[in-house]
Formats: sequence, C-alpha cells, structure tokens
Amino acid sequence: MDDLLGKHWHHLPMDEVAELLECDTEKGLDVFEVKHRTEQYGLNTISTKKGKGPWLRFLLQFHQPLIYILIGAGVITAALQEWVDSGVIFGVVLVNAIIGFIQEAKAVSALAALAKTMTSEATVLRQGEKTRISSIDLVPGDIVFLQSGDKVPADMRFFQIRDLQIDESALTGESVPVQKSVKQLERDTTLADRKNMAYGSTLVTYGQGAGIVTATGDHSEVGRISELISSAQDLATPLTRKIDHFSHILLYVILGLAVVTVGVGLLRGQPLFDMFMAAVALAVGAIPEGLPAAVTITLAIGVSRMARKNAIIRKLPAVETLGSTSVICSDKTGTLTENQMTVKEILAGGSWYEVSGGGYNPFGGKIQAGGADIDVAAHAGLLECLRTSILCNDSMLVEKEGSWQVEGDPTEGGLLTAARKGGLDPAALEKEAPRLDSIPFESAHQYMATLHEVKGGKQQRRVYVKGAVEAILARSSTMLGEEGDTVELNGDAILGHVEKMAAQGLRVLAFATMEMPADTREIHHEDVESGLTFLGLMGMIDPPRAEAITAVKVCQAAGIRIKMITGDHALTAAAIAGQLGLGGAVELDARAVTVLTGSDLAKLSDSELIDAAENTAVFARVTPEQKLRLVEALQARGQVVAMTGDGVNDAPALKQANIGVAMGITGTEVSKEAADMVLTDDNFSSIEAAVEEGRGVFDNLTKFIVWTLPTNLGEGLVIMAAIFLGVTLPVLPVQILWINMTTAGFLGLMLAFEPKEPGIMLRPPRDPKTPILTGQLISRIVLVGGLLLLACFSLFRWELAAGATLAEARTVAVNVFVIVELFYLFNCRSLTKSVFQLGFFSNMWVFAGAAAMLLLQIVYTYLPVMNTLFQSAPISMEAWLRIVLAGIIAYQIVEFEKWVQGRRKSGL
Repeated sequence: MDDLLGKHWHHLPMDEVAELLECDTEKGLDVFEVKHRTEQYGLNTISTKKGKGPWLRFLLQFHQPLIYILIGAGVITAALQEWVDSGVIFGVVLVNAIIGFIQEAKAVSALAALAKTMTSEATVLRQGEKTRISSIDLVPGDIVFLQSGDKVPADMRFFQIRDLQIDESALTGESVPVQKSVKQLERDTTLADRKNMAYGSTLVTYGQGAGIVTATGDHSEVGRISELISSAQDLATPLTRKIDHFSHILLYVILGLAVVTVGVGLLRGQPLFDMFMAAVALAVGAIPEGLPAAVTITLAIGVSRMARKNAIIRKLPAVETLGSTSVICSDKTGTLTENQMTVKEILAGGSWYEVSGGGYNPFGGKIQAGGADIDVAAHAGLLECLRTSILCNDSMLVEKEGSWQVEGDPTEGGLLTAARKGGLDPAALEKEAPRLDSIPFESAHQYMATLHEVKGGKQQRRVYVKGAVEAILARSSTMLGEEGDTVELNGDAILGHVEKMAAQGLRVLAFATMEMPADTREIHHEDVESGLTFLGLMGMIDPPRAEAITAVKVCQAAGIRIKMITGDHALTAAAIAGQLGLGGAVELDARAVTVLTGSDLAKLSDSELIDAAENTAVFARVTPEQKLRLVEALQARGQVVAMTGDGVNDAPALKQANIGVAMGITGTEVSKEAADMVLTDDNFSSIEAAVEEGRGVFDNLTKFIVWTLPTNLGEGLVIMAAIFLGVTLPVLPVQILWINMTTAGFLGLMLAFEPKEPGIMLRPPRDPKTPILTGQLISRIVLVGGLLLLACFSLFRWELAAGATLAEARTVAVNVFVIVELFYLFNCRSLTKSVFQLGFFSNMWVFAGAAAMLLLQIVYTYLPVMNTLFQSAPISMEAWLRIVLAGIIAYQIVEFEKWVQGRRKSGL
C-alpha cells in the first residue's frame, strides 16, 4: 500500500490488484482502514494552488513599461504644479488598471472548476454493506458500484461488469461511449484503450459495473491534468511583447535625449533651471500618453465586435493574438465535428443509399440513391433495414429548446435519425410491432436482439438483430433482396463493402431478422445462433460541421495551418481530416491521410517531435500530456498557436497555447476557465471570424502608433531645435500635454473604429518576430515628424517676425500640430492605400472626432480661461489659413510617399 503510484493497473491480474490494494471484493474496507487511508492519501479532491489575491492582481496591472511612462509623465506634470494635467494622466493609468483587472479577474480559476467536476456521490461497499457516500470520501481500495447515469467518482479497475458503456469524450476525445470489459490488457495500452479501467469525471451511459478504486484526487488521471494546467505557462502575446520592447526603447531614448538636451544647453551657457524645464518638456513631448489607453480601448472594441460574432474574450490581448495566429490546433469531437453520430451510407437489398444532412435533426436530410430522392416504401430491403434500426433500439430522439438530442446511446440516436429521414415513425412502428423480449448488447457476443409481435393480417413473432458485421454474418444464412425476396448470402462481397466503408472512417453496423414461432414469448442467445436473414449495413460517423469545412478553407487561404489533435481512433480522425481538407486537398479515402498516433509520438525525441508537429496535420489517440507537448513543439518553431477544444483533456494545452479557444455549449467548465476565448455557438467558423477581427485590431493599433509617434517625434525635435539654436521654446510643456491628451482621445482613437480593409484574410499571418513598425513605417514617422518640425518652427518664427506676441506665436504652433495631425489622420486610415479607395465616409467616427477636435481648438484659442490656463491667445484668420495650408501640404506629401512605396512594391 505504500507505493501505489505508477502501477499499471490495467496490466495486472485482478487478484494482484486486490492484493496490492489490500481489499476484499466481498466485504470492502472497514471504517478504521478508511480513516487510515484518508490520512495517507488525502481526500478525493483536486488540490487548488493558492493564487494571487485581488490586491496583488490589481497592483500587477501597473507593472508594465508603458504604465511606467505614464506614471513618469504624471509625476513630471505634478512637479510642474500642473495639477489638472497630472490628474488626467493618473486617471488614464487608473482606468487602464481597472479594465485590466476586470478582464483578468477569473483568469486562474481552471483548477477550482476541475475540482468541481470530481464532486459527486458514489455507491460503495464497506464492512459488507452497500452505502451511498460523497465521492470526496473515497480512498484507494474502496469497492465502487456504477450504473447508467453515474459520474465515475475516481480511477478504478473493473472486476465485474454487465453491458457497461462509459462516455470518456471529455477525457480522451473518444466520440462514442466505450464498451468496458474485465480482461487484463497489455502494459503499453494507451489510456483511451484501457477498457478494464474507468476514470474520474467520465459518465456511465449504459449498463452496470463494479471495480476497485486505484487512484483518488491528485493521483487520478484528472489530477494529473490539473498538474499539467498549473505547469502550463501563461505566454505573453505578440502585441504585449512588441509594445514591451518598444516601451523599453522609448524609455532609453527619452532619457538619452533629455541628457543630451541639458548637456548642449549647459555648454551654450544657459541656466540649469531653464535646461531642466526644457528636458521636462522634451520628456513630456516624447511620451505617447495616449498609447496605453488606445491599446486598451482598441482591444476592448475588438472584444465587443467579437462578442457579436459569438466569441467571448476573457483576456484583452487575446484579441490581437488571434490576428497573428499561424497554426490552429483543433480537437475533433464537438469542435470540427457535430459530436452527433450520423448515418451516411446504407447498403440494403444489394443497393447503395446515401443519407444527407448531419446531426440528430430528423428533418435535416433525406435518403437518396445516386443523388436523387427516393420513396423508401418502394425499396423493400431498405425499408426492412430501417425498421430494424428503430425496433432494435433502446434510445429516443427528443427536441429541447429547438435542438434535437438523443436520450441514450449516440449510435442508436444516429440510427433513429436515419430511419426518420426515410419517413418512418418510431411511435407508430412500436405500436405495430410491440417488443416482447430482448437480448441486450454484450461485448462477448457483439450484438443486440429484440423479439416483437408483428400485427397485421397474419399474427407472427419476429426477431430483429443489430451488431458487429462479423457477429451478424456468422449467424446469417440468407439475405434480403431489393424486392423483399430472400437470396443467397455473399459474405465475401459484404466484407468487401465493409472495408470500403471503413476506409472512409465509417463505423459499420449490420442488421438481420428472423421469423419465430407464433407462440414465442422470450428469446435467448441460442435462438439467434443461426438462420438469420441478413438485411444490410449502415455506415455512420460523427461528421464534420459544414461551416467548419468552409472555415478551414478560409484559414488556409490566410496562410493559417489547421492541425487536428484528438484522442479518437486514427482511421476516424483521418476520415474527418480528409473531408475537411486538412492536408491541403479534400481526400475521401482515410487511408491516404497521414496520421501520427500517441504511440508514435511516445517514441520520438524532442527534436523529432518538433519536426513531426510541424509537418503532420493529424494526430490521433493523443494523451493530455502529448497535446501539451505538441503545442510546445510548435511554439519552439516560432509558431503562434491557437488551440481549440471542449474536454477536460484539452485544458492543459488550452492554457499553454498562445490563445486557448473553448466551446461554450459542449465545453466543460474546466476547458472554459483555461481558455482565453470561448465560442458561444461551438462553431469552428467563429474562429475564422475572430482571426479576421484580430487582424483588423492589429491593423488599427498599428495605424494609431504610426499616427501618434510623429507628434511625439515632432514635439521632441521642436524642443531640441530650440535648445540647439538658443531660441525661445515654440511650445511649453503644458501645451504639449494638451496636444498629446486631446488629439489622442479625439483623433487617434477614432482609428479603433476603422473597418477591416478588403483582402485582410488573403495575406499570410504576421511573423511574430516582425516589429510593430517596419522600416517603411519608421521612415514615414520620421518624414511626418520632420514636416511637423518644419511647419511648427516656420510658422512660429513667421508670427514673431510679423509682430505677433509670444503667446499668439505659441498658439499658432500648437494649432499647427493639431491641424497637421488631423490631416495625417486621414492618411493613416490606410497605411498603403488612399482613403478614397477605402471609402471616404466608411468611418464616420473620424469625422465626429475631427469636428470635436476643431471645436476644442477654438475653445483653446479664444476662451479667456483657456488663455490663462495654457498661456494661449486669439489668432487671426490669416494665421488659420496658413495652418490649414500646412496640413494640406503634409497630407499630399504623405499620399505621394504612399504612391511611391506602392509602385516600388509592385516592381514598377
């Protein structure tokens, strides 16, 4: 009992399992042993690591370089006793922190959600008596009994089962319930194939079973996933990394320029205090005070737009990360597929039929032959096969809140749906042929049989059978023909058809019937041992979502590779991948799709895994650890990875990915809490819309940065030129603050509302190593900064030479900055095209912002209280004309530069 960790419970003989766990399967544990084991192994719960408290999380919102710059600006303005400006800056800092705190308040709740999935009740044998206890109180060695509807309370090894099936999709990705057994398995059997084991948090869908608890709490499979979640790193997004790098550079540049300015001034013999004030003005001018707020608000607008497209963002920077995504690793079940077993092909009476539509909606498709609709009643073999799929069935289709769902086994739900698409009514059929007896499905026999009294002109008893192809063929001697006549059975031909269907990843079931004596009231296995009439085959699969096929094509056109990482079978994964075209082209033969399984991955070294992750599109039978390793391998190659999923098994990889995307409807709470984004409609196509929105957000952020930096550069150049030339400062620190804060809010932020440019999804993903500002954009920033310097200094000196007062000349200089920025705003609505190509009025927010800014400048220039606060003064109409002319000239020069760059790119 001292060392239970690492035991291969599925591989050990049952007697050895009981001996190692020191338990009696007839009596269970006594109360003293339970107490001892609870002290030794702890309660059956998932440990949650203590996270950061709310105060620390709030304070960490200030731990960003751009925020340091803003705080520095606030301190400087406070030192200048400009309390209003200082208050505005500190207000921006506070708003940033509050927004960030609210957005990330629930970011580390994955472990708490995981612990909830483990809480349930369990039927346990203790001191020879069955009793119901909380699953929290289970210990290794407990004897637990399971039945349909139970949540498995801990990891356990079965010693007794009866037709037991367990839905393990949340843990392994298996799309259909797993038929359990008590047989001893090979040591290297993968988690998804350990049929003699059950794992905590999975669900019993059918049958009964009893087993010995082998692991609880943190030592269980779910506990190991919890450890993987906590070990997965929270990665910085491309945007946060670039802005962090940019902010550090800006800090050094500001400090360097301030030192140079003071040094030059002192060498020229100017007073130290004046030089200090000039350095302060330079620093205030160079700091883009509006940038942190602009980043936050632009991302928040992206969040709002995505919410309208069924994507809920839990962390603000995740908006932009989607735009940089180069690889999407998607789970299969419920994400790329419907998570609803659907019959696609039927072979009956020697003829092939196709079933259109997907999911459990009985009105969502039809049965066809050669692409044409048919009357099922005219095809006797098909009709009998569909009748069997209804009568030999224990499940029901129900409509809940406008959605069709199956109550019972998903496979049987698919059969019912196919029959109803063929026009059959289960309720009417069950009245015509009421069930008298049944043989439930058992793994040892691989079939289910039901006995019915068939009413009509002649009372008779009939058995209907469904099951594995081999089991049904072995018991059949004839087969039903197209016209309802009995013909000779051709087993080899049927097996050939089965192979063809399996190559498409279809799960194939066979159907048969047999007439019984009129007085038969019950059936046994020996009654259906031989003499069956073979009716046909049905091939089913959990089909890909139609919209997912389109979304995959759009993503591939955008240079984004899609990889499927699933716990399901390799052939099933290959079939879905082929239909989706994950390899670049649609492939209907699943055997032609390259798949790596978890067993294959386990044999690879780290370097081989990185190559495999890069070059393979489909991974099947993958464990949670391997999903995590695959994401890390792709990141090692510099990929920006988005991981989608809905199960507990997806949570560690969701947290490790650059952006984790969980499903809102079918997704477990664990996967939602580990993700950065949740899709409210579980639709893979919403990811494509979110990627497009993310690219638009990054474009708009880049536009804002390209728009705002020339102002800071121009202000810095104006201050430095004045110091080097030994002349009066054209703008004062408080006036610089006015320019920066008002233009950022009323002009720059309007770019956040800019619609996405055409062709945004036809360009490749942005390389994460590419800086925010390319060489071309830096040259434009320098160009516009130079134009601002030239216009500001020229008109400032012009006004002084014309006899204007210093206050009037400085007012002209301030208005030059604002008006040139206003015209430049229209240049920045597209970094490559003319605003007239986009649609001049496509963003009305720009016009509203421009009008508000002009009104503010009139107030700044002519209102006496503003003249007092900012040392401004009224100016003449002629001065305004010169200012506007400077703006128009700057606009035309930038448009000319865009045209030259465009011709250079196109090779003209």
